[in-house]
Amino acid sequence: MSITSAFNSAFSGLTAAGRASDIVAQNLANALNPAYARRSLSVDSGNSQMAGVRVTGVVRHADPALLSVRRTAEAENASAELVSGFYDKMTGLVGTVDDPFSMAARLSDFDSAVLEAASQPDSMPRLSALSVAAEKLTRSISDAAEGLQDTRTAADTSIDVQVGSLNRTLKEVEKLNARITIASAGGMSPASLIDQRSELIDQINEMVPVNVVDRENGKVALFSEGGIILLDGQAAELEFTPVKLAMPNMTQANGLLSGLTVNGIQIDTRSDGPLGNGTLGTQFAIRDELSVEAQADLDATAMDLIQRFQDPAMDATIGATDPGLFTDNQGYFDPANLTGISNRIELHDSVSMTGAAETWRLRDGLHAATQGNAGDASLLNAYTVALEASRSVTSPGLGSSSMDATTLSASLLSRFAQDKVAADQALSFASSSFSEAEQLEMSQGVDSDYELQNLMLIEQAYAANAKMLSAVDEMMQELLRI
Repeated sequence: MSITSAFNSAFSGLTAAGRASDIVAQNLANALNPAYARRSLSVDSGNSQMAGVRVTGVVRHADPALLSVRRTAEAENASAELVSGFYDKMTGLVGTVDDPFSMAARLSDFDSAVLEAASQPDSMPRLSALSVAAEKLTRSISDAAEGLQDTRTAADTSIDVQVGSLNRTLKEVEKLNARITIASAGGMSPASLIDQRSELIDQINEMVPVNVVDRENGKVALFSEGGIILLDGQAAELEFTPVKLAMPNMTQANGLLSGLTVNGIQIDTRSDGPLGNGTLGTQFAIRDELSVEAQADLDATAMDLIQRFQDPAMDATIGATDPGLFTDNQGYFDPANLTGISNRIELHDSVSMTGAAETWRLRDGLHAATQGNAGDASLLNAYTVALEASRSVTSPGLGSSSMDATTLSASLLSRFAQDKVAADQALSFASSSFSEAEQLEMSQGVDSDYELQNLMLIEQAYAANAKMLSAVDEMMQELLRI
């Protein structure tokens, strides 16, 4: 070997060792960064014109299959969290079996107040207590409906925020595609840029689960699991129009709620549609499916209560179109105007403690001209009969069956409690799957023990090349002395 070859070999070895130690340092510094993929130096042996080693690039180690599994599990976990949160909110609104403020408990309190008033119909305090219990019952229903409306509005707002985030993030991925192509063409390592792009794709995937397809020059294309083109060369443009308040009567079908368009094309936003099982599709499902079903159940409960006390056969002082004890915003309830009745249910103003407070009408009739026999409990007893009567009730969550008022309220609580249990079980499974996928992916990432061992080898290689340079220097000095 000539002195020149020895020098070139040692110098190239020192350069490669320096680059390798820098990569090891980067690996160790990002050992806990989930968006970072381990790097290694790619080297090649020299050729006949140039001895030594040649750095050919930096290799970014990432398993596409593991990455895809982890992203799928992450999107499912985020979706399950939203569904579980929805049913957790609903059980909080309607109450649970042991909740003294639940709708079922309020109905029980009302029933007890009716019995107490009937046992002593001339007692004004007992009639007042009955009025208060009735008011609390209507408030428990309307408060639950208002809370559901807030949840639906929040879902609509979240959709708007996510659509804006998707548009921005897709544009960023488009820019990174271009920068990666330029870096690769210029002989620079695009590994850091690919890490940034991967992190952005993770954010997109949580909202809309994506399939990543490699394109030429290091670019990628993104498609939703249902085949929507999100990015292929250029980023897609998503459009959505939010509302300030999502009222019960608002739907996509009647045009009062916005759907989603991608590049001007209307997208099916149903839970089995092309958006997939991410947070965006789940918020559409909460707004347009889960909340609508919950609203129908609350409306069925409110309608049943109103109609039990809107019967002229029970209270002879009311006409066929007069509101009964429980009203539709102080008016007569028409079953044709069912949607949103749980939001509008109110106690008749004449007997409400916040209204006229003429609680004697609970005993003598809502439209009685004057007070009647103070000892007559027939109307109060009729209230008990009305509560105990079996009536046919039909709604998406409660099914179709004949129930008394107590059974109906208990069924409503049970419906949401069961759905919460099912949602929590789904969340537990999704969370476990995501955790396992994440751990498996991280096990393929940076191993600090391996990196430290590699660093020791790099130090040895560095020392060997430095020693060779020292020997070359001594040989040159000896030749100069000759």
